[in-house]
Amino acid sequence: MKIIARDIPPRSVWALEQAGVHPLLARLYAARGVLGKEELDDGLARLLPPTTLKGTQEAAVLLADAIRDDKRLCIVADYDCDGATACAVAVRGLRLLGAKHVSYLVPDRVVDGYGLTPPIAERVAASGADMLITVDNGIASVEGVATAKARGLAVLVTDHHLPGPVLPEADVMVNPNQPGCDFESKSIAGVGVMFYVLMALRSELRNRGVFDAASQPKLDVLLPLVALGTVADVVKLDANNRRLVAQGLRRIRAGALPAGIAALFTAAGRKAPVATTFDFGFALGPRINAAGRLADMTLGIECLLTDDAGRADELARMLDGINRERRDIEGGMRDQALLLAESLFDTDGEGQEAMPAAISVFDADFHEGVVGIVASRIKDRFHRPTFVFAASGAPGKEHEIKGSGRSIPGFHLRDALDLVAKRHPGVLLRFGGHAMAAGCTVDRTQFAVFERALAQVALEWLDAASLTRRLDTDGPIAAEYMRVDLVDTLHREVWGQGFAPPTFSEEVEVISQRLVAEKHLAVRLKHQGKPVDGIWFGHTEPLPPRVLLAFRLDADEWQGVRRVRFLIEGAETA
Repeated sequence: MKIIARDIPPRSVWALEQAGVHPLLARLYAARGVLGKEELDDGLARLLPPTTLKGTQEAAVLLADAIRDDKRLCIVADYDCDGATACAVAVRGLRLLGAKHVSYLVPDRVVDGYGLTPPIAERVAASGADMLITVDNGIASVEGVATAKARGLAVLVTDHHLPGPVLPEADVMVNPNQPGCDFESKSIAGVGVMFYVLMALRSELRNRGVFDAASQPKLDVLLPLVALGTVADVVKLDANNRRLVAQGLRRIRAGALPAGIAALFTAAGRKAPVATTFDFGFALGPRINAAGRLADMTLGIECLLTDDAGRADELARMLDGINRERRDIEGGMRDQALLLAESLFDTDGEGQEAMPAAISVFDADFHEGVVGIVASRIKDRFHRPTFVFAASGAPGKEHEIKGSGRSIPGFHLRDALDLVAKRHPGVLLRFGGHAMAAGCTVDRTQFAVFERALAQVALEWLDAASLTRRLDTDGPIAAEYMRVDLVDTLHREVWGQGFAPPTFSEEVEVISQRLVAEKHLAVRLKHQGKPVDGIWFGHTEPLPPRVLLAFRLDADEWQGVRRVRFLIEGAETA
């Protein structure tokens, strides 16, 4: 691992400090490309206008006509947290704006697979719906949309995934990544896209005289859901996404949040009044995702839709239990996947050269709902693009294996799959995704071909520097900033993918170290001459007496006293 301190443009730091930004925050923001205080304005008025997102105006007209004509609307969601929150935003928002008949359907990960498939379209038509609305899926559902249209349904696709070579022939499509869309925030999550559609719909209804600016429904009640889905989907937190998340956090901290989100905070042992993006990404998001991985995402969506606190509490406890089961399954799969990955190493090589440029593993006993998480863990361990495959549990698909992949910087996973498909026709039955995460289906007999083909692409695209783990940090932190109140200040800010949480790095002296619960390294350090405690979760190897550490700041409480401690992220010893 190489620990690298980010460049910090002094002029940007100075400009931010002169505008009244705290010196530590000014330094952190400048290192993340913020040039002026106006970029930190998270007011709703600073959101990109819906008119700049291609398709929103047409979608608004389509939906306004459907509401006027009392049509039946059916949302088809994805089975992850972004899809669940997008579905909840769609159902709640459309009802707020006057739709009387709004239902939803979420595919089963194992039986149905991802997206709007022809069988899903048939089920929507059989339900008596007049219009089908996708959230967080649909841009690649050419056959599913065609089936829906053939059954007489109007189709609105709202999505954020990358389109394939052929677009579906929906009535309207809203997706910042579709051809001809100039929307600046290409990284907006599926839940954000649906929120923008609702803003455009409200404007259309206002123009039609359904209500005026004073009497129109307030859509800001949906922002806690938008914030949760945005962070949980690990999309890049550009300026627009940061504003959406900040607005959602503000409402949650003030107690203006849906009963389901409040119940999830309680189930996770977190406190809504001091909510952070870490709570979304590591506590609430995984509990909702667990339903889609192991059970039925309807549980997650119902938790986000109910206004009954008792029902919300019941559903949140169920989701918490499913998440514990998910962790147990993941632990066993991770250990087995690590063994399989290590078996791919060249025993004659050394260091980086001993490892393949990409890792693909398959075990017939793996659970397909957890392969993505395990792929992420393997990727983090070895710093290689990684696919983990499980046998398909869908009826009639016993010959298929489903893989989920996670990538490293410099390796566009979906483009790599596209190249594998072109070089080896027929190996990939289906594939799709993003630069950093993707999924695919392969015939079981073709797994070895896929494994070699992906490794070959990685060998061609990645050099030694790319295959060396790099941890970007904010450099040393002055002793004067080692204060609990500043730790709390940092935690309140919006951090996430593409706007990394503050991570500092310094050479420190290791005073003492011990294992906690046989899997975490607890250390006593000397930082700039002063003692400080630290913990490295999931790490058991001892540290040398002096070491360059990368760490985040945390506040630990013991006997009613809060003290700063280091959460260690990595060490460079050579």
